[in-house]
Amino acid sequence: MDIEAISGAATVALASTIVFLLIAKSWSALSRTVSSTSSFADSIMHEAAQRFRDELDRLSISQSIYLSGALVFFVLFAAAYVLKAQELFAGYPRWQLWLQISFLSLAAILAAWRLGRTVLTRREVRFVRDANIAVGHQLQQISTGANRVFHDVATTAGVVDHVLVGQSGIYAVNVVARRARKNSHVVLRGNELHFSNNDDTVAIVDVTAGAARLEKEISQLLGHNIRVRSVIAVPGWDIGEQASEHHLLVNERTIAMLRGWKDKSDYLMNEDVDALQAELTSRCRHGATRQQTP
Repeated sequence: MDIEAISGAATVALASTIVFLLIAKSWSALSRTVSSTSSFADSIMHEAAQRFRDELDRLSISQSIYLSGALVFFVLFAAAYVLKAQELFAGYPRWQLWLQISFLSLAAILAAWRLGRTVLTRREVRFVRDANIAVGHQLQQISTGANRVFHDVATTAGVVDHVLVGQSGIYAVNVVARRARKNSHVVLRGNELHFSNNDDTVAIVDVTAGAARLEKEISQLLGHNIRVRSVIAVPGWDIGEQASEHHLLVNERTIAMLRGWKDKSDYLMNEDVDALQAELTSRCRHGATRQQTP
């Protein structure tokens, strides 16, 4: 093994790749900053899964940068090896060359780990985005008349995925995205969701925190108590028993059930509906500041 040739070629390739990554990352950050303000920010509303769409775009750019960096490294390594870059380290002790190779190997492992983590995170965010879009589109289909659907509604306790507002009441719909196998089902027991295929559980207190805070904020806005009904959507799963009067468990196919889950005491006056829709519109404009997903 020609240790001088490998060390020299790897050093040239790594240094050039680091410069390339720094330039690419800086350009990406600059592009996001310049394009962060829409020309029609006051007229464009959040789409279903807007924050996950934005996160997926960011991860896609990062993945492309890392893959491009890997290609740059291998191309420059091959070129430097052919052009006899070993002259950079001619006369150096072999232990120093092996130390250099070890450092370069650690850098390569770190880069591969970052790339792998970005790819896996992007895959998961894409799944969550699709789950939210599926639920959001179904909500749009059942919102008729004076009903309106808002997406990614920010509260001081987190983001509510979807909010349906109409004269028959207010529904806060939060999506729990889990990959399901065939004939998988989920049940609501107490304050937890139980998934059948992997014994996974999700505490609904965390899921519905935004809905509880939205109820408080809306009551303060209107000056009297308003109930916000909590709906938990688990796309792709069959729904089992749910022993709860405070939450409705649905999937993307059965979400229309929320239209029958109402009480006359939850009905809203026209002026309340108008005030709420105006408030949520201001929160869900494209230019509005919203809390990001943790």
